[in-house]
Parts: sequence; C-alpha cells; structure tokens
Amino acid sequence: MVARIYRPAKTAMQSGKAKTEKWLLEYEPEKARKVEPLMGYTSTSDMKSQIRIFFDSKEDAVAYAVRNLIPYTVFEPHEPKRRKVSYSDNFRHDRTQPWTH
Repeated sequence: MVARIYRPAKTAMQSGKAKTEKWLLEYEPEKARKVEPLMGYTSTSDMKSQIRIFFDSKEDAVAYAVRNLIPYTVFEPHEPKRRKVSYSDNFRHDRTQPWTH
C-alpha cells in the first residue's frame, strides 16, 4: 500500500494559512468506499485510511517512510499566486482607470 506525502491546501473556509505548514503522510485507499444500505452512511473496511501522521518537514516524512519500509509518493505543493494590490487600492484618487458604478 502506497502512502502519499503532501502539504494540505487551505480549505475554502480559511482566509489565513493555518494548518498548511505541516506535511501529511496518509495511505491511499485499498478498497472503494461503500454506502451502508440502512442509514446511508459511507463506510470502508480499510483500516489504514484512518491513519494521518503530521510532520514538520517533508524530509521528516520521507525519513519516517523509509525507516518503516513504507512505499511513498511525494506531491509538491502548489503555491497560490499572490495579488500585489490591496483592497484600499480600489479607492485611490490616482487610479489609472476611474472607479464608477
């Protein structure tokens, strides 16, 4: 079973960078999830899908995988493009284009 090592992206509900600095090791699913017929819950019999280990750096996560003979795949993070303008720049008096409704 192959493990994935990656840095999680921020959720859509976050505006800051909380919980995005650590690296995560988790296993890829062995079996597909199935819907339990009575209540409609999604379940799996794959126990390794519950394992999530956080590390301070990518090197620590890779060293852990090598030490424990876990095959792994590393996914590099995609850095978001930063805007160089701020919200207050919309209301500057010396804008290149006038702001109107």
